Amino acid sequence: MTDRDETATQPKPIFVLPETGKRLHFPGGNIASIMLSGEQTGETLAVVAATEAPDSGPPLHIHRNEDELFIVVEGHYSFFAEQRWVEIGPGGLVYLPKGIAHYYRNIGTTTGRTWIITTPSGWELFLPQYAKELAKPEGPDQNRILEIG
Repeated sequence: MTDRDETATQPKPIFVLPETGKRLHFPGGNIASIMLSGEQTGETLAVVAATEAPDSGPPLHIHRNEDELFIVVEGHYSFFAEQRWVEIGPGGLVYLPKGIAHYYRNIGTTTGRTWIITTPSGWELFLPQYAKELAKPEGPDQNRILEIG
């Protein structure tokens, strides 16, 4: 292969400025901003900047397709995986391979911030539909959430 051919297939750099991700609003004031999607990364990964209010977090769940990495930027979190809770503060991280049941809570008294990286991508396609389902005035339809998941 020549240098020219390598350049043609070489991924291009992506620069994302703060506050430019696709913002999704969840009940309780939580926000997930999709900063990089699979469409941008050749389906290799997705990156989400998340803010969680105190005493909030998702229900117990399993990712069948994606590994998940959390980097705690602000706040104090408790993560549950493999039948145990582990508390993580700013600068800590949690790696959760696909197939591991898990959930987490912001156990601090202030809004927390995390970066969430999934590989491969795909999880970020679920988020807008999930946010829409949670926002329904009559409450979410759990069967619909399973369907879109």
